[in-house]
Amino acid sequence: MADTAVRKSVLSGRHGGSATVRLTPAPAASRVALRAPAESLKALSSALGVTVPAAPKTSGRKGGRAALWLGPDEWLVIDESGADLMGALAKSGALHSVTDVSHRNVAIIVSGPGAEATISAGCPQDLSLEIFPVGACSRTLFGKAEIVLFRTEDDTFRVECWRSFADFVFGLLAEGAEDAAH
Repeated sequence: MADTAVRKSVLSGRHGGSATVRLTPAPAASRVALRAPAESLKALSSALGVTVPAAPKTSGRKGGRAALWLGPDEWLVIDESGADLMGALAKSGALHSVTDVSHRNVAIIVSGPGAEATISAGCPQDLSLEIFPVGACSRTLFGKAEIVLFRTEDDTFRVECWRSFADFVFGLLAEGAEDAAH
């Protein structure tokens, strides 16, 4: 009998881009939506082994784990090793609320010198390095889909979206990549 807890990514095998940008599905990851008061951040950071940031549009990163600030008391925590984030947070002893969203989201890595222009084709934010530096993140719109955008390097972004919007987001990124090449 098939293990229903393990899903094949809706983007499995998809690749795209142009001469200036590459689009690749990110590897599977553990993700949790975390809500907590400011007083809990120190204990939660300790439990996760990564700083849970308190400033808007910032992130904490260590190894393959990142905590992305989404709102005054809200974060998306991503772990590329598939670690048990729920278990780690349960041991924190801090007041918080957490929901596993690992199967809700997928991510697309947009990389190369045309990455910023590719995302700008559907995103209203200023993505220049001065305004949106490495480590910056935000919940925003891409076309008509809500995404979480995370700049991981000068020319690399992680675009998190709900599985149900993945084909739309990938397709719009592919169109943006073609435009960025011209």
